[in-house]
Amino acid sequence: MTEVDSVDQPATRETAEWQRLESEAAAAVPRPPVRPARRPRSQFDQPRFLYVVLAFVLVFLFAPIALVVVFSLNATQSLATLSGFSLRWYEQLMHDSALLSSLSLSLEIAAATTIVSVVLGTLLALGLVRGENRWTRPAQTVAVWPLLNPEIATAVGCLLFFTQFGLTLSPTTVTLAHITWAIPYVGLIMRSRIVGLDPELEDAAKDLGATDLGALRLVVLPLLWPAIIASGLLIFVMSFDDFVTSYFTVGAGVPPLPVAIYSMIKHGVTPEINAVGTLMMVLSVGSVLLALVLFRMRHPRREEAVLDLTGSGIA
Repeated sequence: MTEVDSVDQPATRETAEWQRLESEAAAAVPRPPVRPARRPRSQFDQPRFLYVVLAFVLVFLFAPIALVVVFSLNATQSLATLSGFSLRWYEQLMHDSALLSSLSLSLEIAAATTIVSVVLGTLLALGLVRGENRWTRPAQTVAVWPLLNPEIATAVGCLLFFTQFGLTLSPTTVTLAHITWAIPYVGLIMRSRIVGLDPELEDAAKDLGATDLGALRLVVLPLLWPAIIASGLLIFVMSFDDFVTSYFTVGAGVPPLPVAIYSMIKHGVTPEINAVGTLMMVLSVGSVLLALVLFRMRHPRREEAVLDLTGSGIA
């Protein structure tokens, strides 16, 4: 082996080593995944088709409601053609003593149902969340059972219960029947909010000397007010609009507004009924929207105030 060959041999080995390192480095670099060939887009993939479907669904949902509102403003009693716009049917509604009595009764029933169900439903949710034991899960199942039961079955069951115990059907029985399905709704809403509360706030209040009732009144309830108001508005609307339970449990006398409207429809739909339906729809939609806004509200200032309260001590 010549001197030149002895010099070139290490250089060759060094070059081979560099090539090996470069190949390993290239293999270590992640390669972008190979995307499959895109299939040709069909007409169902076009946004135009989706817009058509969306428009059809919206028209299907809101066309009946729009017709009720429009014909409640019709100048004549015709329900086939518009002869101009007028508020005469709303004015006539304000002078209908029978409908006003039914409206007043429905508001009273809804208010009583809301107050009782919110109080009992909130206590139910607190018991399900704070009282963790082996009976909690069965109790949760039993609590939501009225929601799974068909409303007509609940109404017939309430009717049989009141008749069996000799209770005369009246607005009181309607209120009691509404409360049976209203409490589970409130319980579910309040439970979802209570689960999201920080339990350390309540523990801190107790460590500072607050009783269980004091911690509930000064710490827990202030944080639950949005959910309490939201659930109350929802129950008020549901009780105000309810027909099935009210129809089976009302008895003689002045009927609730939905039952009164049903009795009027037997003689034909009039613009006055459309006016009543429009007012009920405005009340219901407004209450539900307000309830959704309140339920989604977050109160950082209120939580900071509670933290300050627990930090400064509670008597």
